[in-house]
Amino acid sequence: MKKSIIISGKHFSSHSSSILSSAKGPVSIPLTNDYLFRAFLQKNNQALKGLICSLLHLSVNDITSVEITNPIELGEYINEKTYFLDVRLLLNNKTIINLEMQVINEHNWPERSLTYLCRSFDNLNAGDTYQNVKSAIQIGLLDFTLFPDHPEFYATYKLLNVKNYSLYSDKVQLSVVDLTHIHLATEEDKLYQIDYWASLFKAITWEEIKMLASKNEFIQEASETIYQLSQKEQVRLQCEAREDYYRRLRSTQLTIEENKATLERQNSEIERQNSEIERQFSEIERQNSEIERQNSEIEKQAAIIQQKDSAYNDLLQWAIKHGYEA
Repeated sequence: MKKSIIISGKHFSSHSSSILSSAKGPVSIPLTNDYLFRAFLQKNNQALKGLICSLLHLSVNDITSVEITNPIELGEYINEKTYFLDVRLLLNNKTIINLEMQVINEHNWPERSLTYLCRSFDNLNAGDTYQNVKSAIQIGLLDFTLFPDHPEFYATYKLLNVKNYSLYSDKVQLSVVDLTHIHLATEEDKLYQIDYWASLFKAITWEEIKMLASKNEFIQEASETIYQLSQKEQVRLQCEAREDYYRRLRSTQLTIEENKATLERQNSEIERQNSEIERQFSEIERQNSEIERQNSEIEKQAAIIQQKDSAYNDLLQWAIKHGYEA
């Protein structure tokens, strides 16, 4: 049975997939797995086009070509120290796109994404003029909130004049999809079904995936490819290796955070003790000051007594001298 859906103002058809018919229950590999993300985009150009159309607000007719310029051998062993799983794309032979799934917050995304963007924009060959520089776009799909004080589902950043917000250049762009805030999707985000793609990546059951696939032809393409890849042992092993890597990172981060919390508690206790010591020193200084005041008072009283004793003695001597009895 066929039905039609509209994506980015264009008409597409969708049909039930026999490939997904047997898929049910929880997904074995999270769709936020960056190896699986790269694998299905590398394996299915239609799914890649669909994702790019949504993220860049394009229609499928706007894309004449999109190719991955840093393909990997799927199933081949990767080492996190030597491989980065960002997907580098060339769109219509004039725009370089760096696309990355990031599930661990290493607290360096702004700097990291800017570095990638600058590298992509530095694309002139010898003899090229500056007018020939290709546009560069950096897109991060993040499974964490980049700016907790300003949560946003889909944010795009460009070079703007800080006074009048006029565009300096349309050749560089940064975009971020926050997979943890799909509920904040705007009407425009929903129009281009970016929320559908985010929901796909966050799906935990095949029933959820099939529901999304029934509403979007490109997500259907992606879902079928993901299912097929998840059946391939070598690909699955690499995905599982990435999950192990994530777990190690999370464990390391948790240990660091726990150590940081312990250190903060110790520092707080040290500060409390220092404050108490300062209070005690202050009390000792106050007591010393009081003792000094009392000693000064005693000295004054002693001086008065001495004066009185001297006067008494003088009087006594005068009385004796003049024949008065003591």
